[in-house]
Amino acid sequence: MYAYDQYDRQIISQRVAQYRDQTERYLAGKITEEQFLPLRLQNGLYVQRLAPMLRIAVPYGTLNSQQLRKLAFITREYDKGYAHISTRQNVQLNWPKLEEVPDILEHLAEVEMHSIQTSGNCIRNVTADQFSGVAADEVEDARPWCEIIRQWSTFHPEFAFLPRKFKIAVCGSEQDRAAVLVHDIGLQIVKDESGNTAFKVIVGGGLGRTPVIGSVIHEALPPRHLLSYLEAIVRVYNQLGRRDNKFKARIKILVRAMGADAFKAKVEEEWAFIKDGNLDLPDEEIARAQSFFTRPDYEALENEDLQALALENVDFARWLNHNVHAHKQRGYAIATLSLKTTGVAPGDITAEQFEAVADLAEEFGFGEIRSTHQQNLVLPDIQQRQLFALWQKLVSLELASPTVGTMNDIICCPGGDFCSLANAKSIPIAEAIQRRFDDLDYLYDLGDIELNISGCMNACGHHHIGNIGILGVDKKGQEFYQVSLGGQQGLNASLGKILGPSFAQDEIPDVVEKILNCYLEKRHPEERFIDTYERIGLAPFKERVYA
Repeated sequence: MYAYDQYDRQIISQRVAQYRDQTERYLAGKITEEQFLPLRLQNGLYVQRLAPMLRIAVPYGTLNSQQLRKLAFITREYDKGYAHISTRQNVQLNWPKLEEVPDILEHLAEVEMHSIQTSGNCIRNVTADQFSGVAADEVEDARPWCEIIRQWSTFHPEFAFLPRKFKIAVCGSEQDRAAVLVHDIGLQIVKDESGNTAFKVIVGGGLGRTPVIGSVIHEALPPRHLLSYLEAIVRVYNQLGRRDNKFKARIKILVRAMGADAFKAKVEEEWAFIKDGNLDLPDEEIARAQSFFTRPDYEALENEDLQALALENVDFARWLNHNVHAHKQRGYAIATLSLKTTGVAPGDITAEQFEAVADLAEEFGFGEIRSTHQQNLVLPDIQQRQLFALWQKLVSLELASPTVGTMNDIICCPGGDFCSLANAKSIPIAEAIQRRFDDLDYLYDLGDIELNISGCMNACGHHHIGNIGILGVDKKGQEFYQVSLGGQQGLNASLGKILGPSFAQDEIPDVVEKILNCYLEKRHPEERFIDTYERIGLAPFKERVYA
């Protein structure tokens, strides 16, 4: 993974000192709340329903064991002993004290972490496929390109105050696990006609109040032009994006208003001025970034036959089938650690679990951990022959729920329990669904189903692209929930359609059950939920639920 140089360390150290001074002046009454607001947002600090919330950057979801141990220390000393993994692969603290945030930032800097640009109207944390570098279906490792983009965008003087927040995702695999079609800019690594690396550039995607699938504006952008083309896109947005209405300020609104072709033409016009200038990426700079993401010292192994162990232990077999994924290196596997234990907020992890996962990463891998868009963790380099031993330890840590990819692998925002923007609670809905559908054989029979929950239209739970999406809404001061069907992420991304009038909280498990019963009755053999929905449409589900 990327290692800080002396310039990185100096910049981060200076930023911590700067923010400490700003915080002290605010607490002393020397600067106003209005003046402090952009300062704290630039350092990842929100003021939520019950306490401040600090969002810690995890660039492209990559962490090491030392950083996990530091996060454990911080959550124990400065919070309530746990943290939350967000859908942008970041780590969130829900209970820090405002006056102690500079101390937290200082601790983070010791292990090459920070919270810069995790909030505010700037280019946010760059996200990626959590299996980057190890996926069996990989075209090319996305992480070096993410790092190049991170270095370009961090502290970019021209883009510190954009019309609205701006999010970039990069995927280098055949299967999109980074949701590139619903980002402000999505980059899909492809091969051009000559077999060389190139980027399919997608702009204007996004969820929230106005969900939009992004539009392709370049089919095969050469790598040397990556930064200049991104610069041209963001410049056009910065100049033409609306600033009079924050609900219409995202780039997706601009692209939709102009049309993708007109927007592309404007980008090409801007790009003509800068494409061969200082932002041109020389081969040596690309090689420098790639040098930080080298191939680990893998052993020469053959693939293991684990069927005998699986036959002896049905629980291990379930975990193996659902939480373990194919690795590009023979004899190795990718293990997903589920943060979806029933009764615990999806994506939450304790200080003790942080420390234990750090130990496991060193014992079974190369000390590396990934955070995921699905709010789980990943150990990317596990020898297949050690999977059983790893599973046994994960069971004791309550990190082995064999539900990855099932309906109970719920994506869920913190909702009204924490967020001041939320219309309704999300976490109790997730728990009620997990408790109702706790029979694993039933879940497995249902097949792959993505169920996403958001507490408000900001869509931090990505409900628009859930096969089943649940949105908290305010109905005359009461918490109600709107259900949508047919959303999906990936290269065939689609947005869910609203089923009908909203439901009370205690109705949601029954509603989900009716939807599932309809699916089970209507599906063809081997069909997934999304396949059945696309074949029969919304009407049969609506009829079943509202009958």
